Amino acid sequence: MPSFFRNKRLIVLLVSIILLVALIGFSLRERDNISLPEQFIKDIVGFGQNIASKPASFVQGGFDSVQDLLNTYNENKKLKTRLEELALLQTQVTDLTRDNEALREQTNVEGDIRDYSTTNATVIARNPEQWQDTIIIDKGQVNGIEADMAVQTAGGMIGRVKDTGQFTSTVELLSARNSVNRVSALFQAEEENIYGLVEGYDTERGELMVKKIPFDVPIEVGSKVITSGLGGVFPKGLLIGEVTEVSSDEYGLTQTAYVDPAANLYDIEHVMVLERTAVGADEIEAEAEEDEE
Repeated sequence: MPSFFRNKRLIVLLVSIILLVALIGFSLRERDNISLPEQFIKDIVGFGQNIASKPASFVQGGFDSVQDLLNTYNENKKLKTRLEELALLQTQVTDLTRDNEALREQTNVEGDIRDYSTTNATVIARNPEQWQDTIIIDKGQVNGIEADMAVQTAGGMIGRVKDTGQFTSTVELLSARNSVNRVSALFQAEEENIYGLVEGYDTERGELMVKKIPFDVPIEVGSKVITSGLGGVFPKGLLIGEVTEVSSDEYGLTQTAYVDPAANLYDIEHVMVLERTAVGADEIEAEAEEDEE
């Protein structure tokens, strides 16, 4: 009896092997038609592969999108810096061209009110409650920094040195709420110079106000505004901003120009402190008195 069962099992095993080999050979043959069981299995496998591939494709697409955004952000940042530098360069070229034409008629010119030397500094503190008023930089008296020196970024002028310590200095921004914080300004025009005073900041508009402009002087929107150099403190030619609107005062005697600052007065990290190196008016007068004696 046991031998019968063993023979029966052996026969079943041989038959199974023969069927398996036949199925394999059948599946390897080239056929135009596929049986329903095979088609069903292929559909199931394909559906599973499709489901498995979608999350992988989604994750890969997410990584590609993030990388594209990072690349676009970096490129925009570089382009913005270059545009700021270009605006500053255009302002300087326009001003230099006009001055060169005037200087051709003069001789024995020893200095220029636009001459200055620079000291680089980094912003180390800013009062959140007085964000528009002052910043503190990491350069002070030991670095040759003095009160009333002009301060600018790569975009343009941002303010002046208010007071100094041995190792740090406080810079008062152009947007400060200080009625005596004034800067002598010059509107760049082709025919004649137009002057005014930067004395105020419109917080709602986020723009500087240049006042004391004669009522009969035409100011064009889009005109560049620079330092005039006539205040005796700041060098000439520092870019302040661009005119966006001009309005008359209530009596119609003077005009006020609203100026979009060239420099970002909100996000400030690195600055340049400018020391005017041209001969000042007091030194010229002293030399004239010595000559008379």
